Amino acid sequence: MYETFYGLSGRPFQLTPDPHFYFESLTHRKALSYLGYGLAQGEGFIVITGDVGAGKTTLVSHLMATIDKARLTAANIVTTKLDSQDIVRVAANHFDIDTDHMDKAQLLSAFEEFLHSEARAGRRCLLIVDESQNLPVDALEELRMLSNFQLGGQALLQIFLLGQPEFRDMLENSNQLEQLRQRVIAHHHLEPMSAEEIEPYITHRLSKSGWSGRPKITSNVFRLLFIETDGVPRKINTLMSRVLLMGSIEQAELIDQAMVGRVLADLNGEDIDIDAPLEPSGEIKSPLWEKPKKVRDAGSEPSVEISNLSAEQPVAEPDAEPFEPAFEATPATDHDVVNLRDREASAEPVAEPVQPEFASAQKAPAFAAPAAALDDATAEKVDIISQRLSLLEKRMDGQEENLHRVLTMLVEWVENDVRSKENYVNAGRAA
Repeated sequence: MYETFYGLSGRPFQLTPDPHFYFESLTHRKALSYLGYGLAQGEGFIVITGDVGAGKTTLVSHLMATIDKARLTAANIVTTKLDSQDIVRVAANHFDIDTDHMDKAQLLSAFEEFLHSEARAGRRCLLIVDESQNLPVDALEELRMLSNFQLGGQALLQIFLLGQPEFRDMLENSNQLEQLRQRVIAHHHLEPMSAEEIEPYITHRLSKSGWSGRPKITSNVFRLLFIETDGVPRKINTLMSRVLLMGSIEQAELIDQAMVGRVLADLNGEDIDIDAPLEPSGEIKSPLWEKPKKVRDAGSEPSVEISNLSAEQPVAEPDAEPFEPAFEATPATDHDVVNLRDREASAEPVAEPVQPEFASAQKAPAFAAPAAALDDATAEKVDIISQRLSLLEKRMDGQEENLHRVLTMLVEWVENDVRSKENYVNAGRAA
């Protein structure tokens, strides 16, 4: 409905994963690097985890849209609670293997023969298992056994496991999965998008649907969307669909903070004052997700809860300075149409998150207390938090160095893989 009113070619915020709308946030860029590294290895397991709606399926769909199907045969399955025999049968069916009237021994034999025939044709096989948290331990062990098939010292099947955070916990803590853990060559957990990525994410999806600047979006809308959704893509899509629907019903040419507030009130069945300042505690009531949200530093990682910093501070006298909220209400300004081509042409299409040390410096006035009010206990807490931020900064630097090494190894393995495959094919032809 709203796409017709605003002249869009499709629904930019549909909930169904679509690689056409893939947006490369910082965390998705890292995950894609790990997936590419795994494909270059050609063996073992790659594990991608993330919260519901984080974009795991869209990420893998984007990767599958870019692979060379002449060199890679891929099957993608979404699991329920399958036992060890059912998971093999379902995987075989997705590779178009006829499994009718086969017992488990015949099924495994047919699966191995299929993998051998693909290898002789110069193709590798990839199995993608979505919603892996639904699989019991015996089914995961059966997948590990499938990864043992080899021909001439080369693995015949590689497996990507996608799951929610509980799958990561099960994989790390289960004693029964030790052998599977040893086969995992890369693992990445998808984080929510940062505050700076909300605007480019929304304009990217709108532009993919033929957006010509209608409707205009004010800049304070993006801040409110981040607060309400915590940067989770599916939550953003849900809220933006409702906002555009209301805009089309009201025939509005401008999406502003007040309209988003009316949508949130409508979803929760209550009235809210969207222009009211935030409480000094930094909490707001989220009508959409029905739980209080902590106002997060726009670029720091991780965020520091305001309540922890101020739990034991003395109560301000009546004539004390008023508390300044972390997110100040800003006047509504028209959001200019974003030229997507310019964004894609830049070397860094996604704004890098603000480092914790800079974020802390920028946000310091919002949390600062009068010097006379700081007692020894509070000063000690501030010192502890500063030390933790320094440790986080060092850890992030180390992660960046590791990522650089992984990318360097990826290039080398890709080159080696191409040469080894050429030698493998030539040897097969000679035989």
